[in-house]
Amino acid sequence: MIGIYGGTFDPIHFGHLRPALDILEGLGLEQVRLVPLNVAVHRPQPIAPAVARLTMLELAIQAQPGFVVDSRELDREGRSYSYDTLVSLRRDLGAERPLCLMIGADAYRGFLDWHRPLDILGLAHLVVMRRPGHEVVAGARLRHLYLERGSDSPAELASAPGGRILIQEVTQLEISSTRIRDLVARGLSPRYLLPDAVLKLITDESLYRSSATDA
Repeated sequence: MIGIYGGTFDPIHFGHLRPALDILEGLGLEQVRLVPLNVAVHRPQPIAPAVARLTMLELAIQAQPGFVVDSRELDREGRSYSYDTLVSLRRDLGAERPLCLMIGADAYRGFLDWHRPLDILGLAHLVVMRRPGHEVVAGARLRHLYLERGSDSPAELASAPGGRILIQEVTQLEISSTRIRDLVARGLSPRYLLPDAVLKLITDESLYRSSATDA
């Protein structure tokens, strides 16, 4: 199985990396592909340039086996829809390989408002990353979908290309890219919130110095 983990990664930090490792190991994935988006659909646009976000990702994961940076959304013009990304991955990986689209519990709450959500489930499993002690909130339609598609078995996901929803507990780290950018903009250090190599690039390239914009 291959995990697909998208986001702005603006910048990448331990709050992204530790849950991704939890999923890699907890589900026995072959790899997790981290996919930085180009044009955001459901959130504010990234602050750092695409090349800087891509480089930060590469620096962050260079020592972690099983983590791979996938630049296909940055290489594609227009809005970064998960459906389009999964179609592209299916062209590369074939129709039978199990894919797991990894999303946070907050994103899952709005999943049925995404672009072609049921088609996404036709292309991949949905793995919802839940922090300990946090309930996964869902409306009536999403609860009904979970009753139809829910699973608590990684082996069941491994036996099919897609179509199931699994809620997996991950490590709780209260770190956000917004907080890191705010610290940098105010001349304070975000050390220990993100990999040192990423912090060095932020410092060397003077990223986020004049912006504390939310994302």
